[in-house]
Amino acid sequence: MGKEQNPRRVADNEAMAKTKMLRTSPQKLNLVAALIRGKKVDRALADLTFSNKRIAADVKKCLQSAIANAENNHGLDVDSLVVAEAWVGKNLVMKRGRPRARGRFGKIMKPFSEITIKVRQVEERA
Repeated sequence: MGKEQNPRRVADNEAMAKTKMLRTSPQKLNLVAALIRGKKVDRALADLTFSNKRIAADVKKCLQSAIANAENNHGLDVDSLVVAEAWVGKNLVMKRGRPRARGRFGKIMKPFSEITIKVRQVEERA
C-alpha cells in the first residue's frame, strides 16, 4: 500500500556519492578528480592522502562515502571497486569586492563547486 520505490540512478554493480559546496573553483577541483579517475579505490585513497592540493582531503571524504555506500547499501565487495567516474560541476559564486583607485571597484569572485564520484565493482581477471 506504500509508495513505489524509486528506480536506482546507478547500475546494480555501482554506487555513488556527491559533495556540494566545496570552496574551490571547478577547474582546480577537476585536477584532483582527474588524479583518481579509473583507479582502484585503495590506490585512489593513497593518492589523495599524499596529494599536496588543499581540496584533496574533501575529495577523499567523498570517495570514502562512495565506498561506504557500495559496501553498506548495495552489498558490493570493497576490494574489487574502481573509480568509474568522477565529475565536477559549478555551484554558486560569492561576489565580493575591494575598493580600487579613482573610485573604481575590483571584483573578487569566490567560487564553489561540487563533485560526484561513482565507484563500480569489477570482476578480477585470472
